[in-house]
Amino acid sequence: MKTDFKNKIINGDSLKELKKIPRETFDLIFADPPYNLQLKSELTRPDRSKVSAVNDKWDQFENFKKYDDFTYEWLSECKRILKKDGAIWVIGSYHNIFRVGTVIQNLGFWILNDVIWNKNNPMPNFRGTRFTNAHETLIWASKSEKSKYTFNYQSLKCLNDDLQMRSNWDLPICNGSERLKKDGKKIHSTQKPEALLHRILLATSNKNDLILDPFLGSGTTATVAKKTRKKLFWNRKRKKLF
Repeated sequence: MKTDFKNKIINGDSLKELKKIPRETFDLIFADPPYNLQLKSELTRPDRSKVSAVNDKWDQFENFKKYDDFTYEWLSECKRILKKDGAIWVIGSYHNIFRVGTVIQNLGFWILNDVIWNKNNPMPNFRGTRFTNAHETLIWASKSEKSKYTFNYQSLKCLNDDLQMRSNWDLPICNGSERLKKDGKKIHSTQKPEALLHRILLATSNKNDLILDPFLGSGTTATVAKKTRKKLFWNRKRKKLF
């Protein structure tokens, strides 16, 4: 293993950087890709104040075909650079997770679980026209059906009052002092809570595993991996493909 793949963050085009990585390099991948939220207008509260929504350019795609092509490309590279017994986690919402899941299966990954992250404190539906979006979905999949993937069952039981861990996780969204801000504004619009990544890394990685995050964003995966003494990974900035 080349030492320059350890404890490193790269700020660049994710798809270009992924192609530079040798085959079967990483033990685990956590991916928080663009959700393609398709927001058509600004979101406002009943008092007409503006909601800080995800309107970043990196989350905007021309159409579903462009998004599907992008998803196929980065997931193909992730499969190539996973070790034969490696696994991947991908998080998403109803906007994208079904499309991502299709690509995962078409590429030959073997889905092990879908995990529901129930948000204890979700943003309400201000217009009252739909159910409150109170969860996100994570897909956990091994590289293939024959992969001898890592699952630290006993560690999860200890975390869960000696009970078998279920596939619905009640955790708060990232807020308070954990939310990174500059001049009172969020530094990143989709920052994930450390508790979520801690559970994922505790469950499916071992000490000294090499972990890749192809869309590092605010750096939560790096922070948690460092705290749990894993060897670290990568950061890529997605650029538009159109």
